[in-house]
Amino acid sequence: MSRSAAIAMSLLLFGATMDLTSLAQEVQSNSARAIVSTQRPGYPGLARTMRLEGTVKLKVTVTPNGTAKSVETVGGHPLLAQAAEQAVYKWTWARAKDESKELVEVSFRLH
Repeated sequence: MSRSAAIAMSLLLFGATMDLTSLAQEVQSNSARAIVSTQRPGYPGLARTMRLEGTVKLKVTVTPNGTAKSVETVGGHPLLAQAAEQAVYKWTWARAKDESKELVEVSFRLH
């Protein structure tokens, strides 16, 4: 998926529920397995106070039924990583024949 397509998808997914005074987030997946639903992570209070922005890179093991079995942070600030991990556990992917490993990036930006 191209970067512009990922941005457009994230705007469609999150645009209706975003508070324009709080944050913008971008979700990017380098996977052939489609993401069916996402949940926007909460912006950690300390990170917001520090005006911390960044991208968290996650390796997700997804079960055949499309739920996250495990989530491992492979990059990003620790204050943002926990919020991203908690949210990704609530995501769903398209069903598949076998378990898969998915690489996901969640970007946190303050407005």
